[in-house]
Amino acid sequence: MPARILSIGTAVPGTAIPQDRLRDFFIAQPQATRLTQRYLGAAFDAAGIESRHTALPGLRGAPDGVFVDDDGALLHPGTRVRNDLYRDVAPSLAEDAARSALGSGEIEPGEVTHLITVSCTGFFAPGIDYHLIRDVGLPVTVERSHLGFIGCAAALPALRLASQIIDGRPEAVVMVVCVELCSLHVTDTSDADQVVAASVFADGAAAALLTGHRDTGRPGGLDLGRFATALTDEGESDMAWTIGDNGFEMTLSAEVPRIIGREIRDAVATFLDDAPTPSIWAVHPGGRSVLDRVEKGLDLPPDALQRSHGVLRDYGNMSSATILFILQRLLEDPEVTGTIAALAFGPGLTVESALLHKGS
Repeated sequence: MPARILSIGTAVPGTAIPQDRLRDFFIAQPQATRLTQRYLGAAFDAAGIESRHTALPGLRGAPDGVFVDDDGALLHPGTRVRNDLYRDVAPSLAEDAARSALGSGEIEPGEVTHLITVSCTGFFAPGIDYHLIRDVGLPVTVERSHLGFIGCAAALPALRLASQIIDGRPEAVVMVVCVELCSLHVTDTSDADQVVAASVFADGAAAALLTGHRDTGRPGGLDLGRFATALTDEGESDMAWTIGDNGFEMTLSAEVPRIIGREIRDAVATFLDDAPTPSIWAVHPGGRSVLDRVEKGLDLPPDALQRSHGVLRDYGNMSSATILFILQRLLEDPEVTGTIAALAFGPGLTVESALLHKGS
């Protein structure tokens, strides 16, 4: 039997900030020139986002002495300070998502046999996997894997690994947990890449439960089909994620949507082969311009990406967790049936793809 996603649980930090408030916060930064202010306004307003969640309450403009000073100006804490906050916040956010997935999937913690964790916004050991076992009550014998620093595309390789585990161990129950605190790496907006990053990235966690056994957990779900990976001919210098002295540094040029628009048709044609083009899509919303390029490049109808636009609108880009938020909406919508194509984009530029199926 194919691996299936029984359930998906999600969690976000308690601080939600409207997009226009974030825009005004960055425009008010003392180093922002008039040109930067105009660019910030255009980028934030065009992002297709209404609200984002963050682990940094100071982004509301209130001083916290670490990220925001008494005058409301961004500070520049070192990478250690940022990573310490990741270590404090990420485990509980991952736990909330995992517990939600267990509850809706009708699975007891003791039934989980494999745990795959995903993150690119922080590091520590013992890590998220250790805390999930201890705090959620997973068996101490759970077999663990971690996919780190793959970026926004990482959830689909994690689902692929889960599917491969289930192919070899049909009795397995696999938990995939993605947790990302992108806002920890906020910095000044003195260059175009940082403006783009500040306008879209947010914090969140998502957990998926998978099994191949039809009598395990709740019925139904999303059956996993084939997966594919493709590297585009260009994009290595346009989307990158590196570790700097003052946090992780994002390179996200304005070329990324155009590269995706040029490359997406060939990547998807190879992936789909002779299969009919699905009418339902789950596409990682790197930003509204990315979704627009995918829609145009694949000649999709306007409603094909409505869940992707909806998650972007409500949460922003939460890196690897985002695609699971979209799949959760498709999983829980009783009107959605049939084949679903999932796409996610990562540094390189990498295109990750998956075909899923939801029965009636």
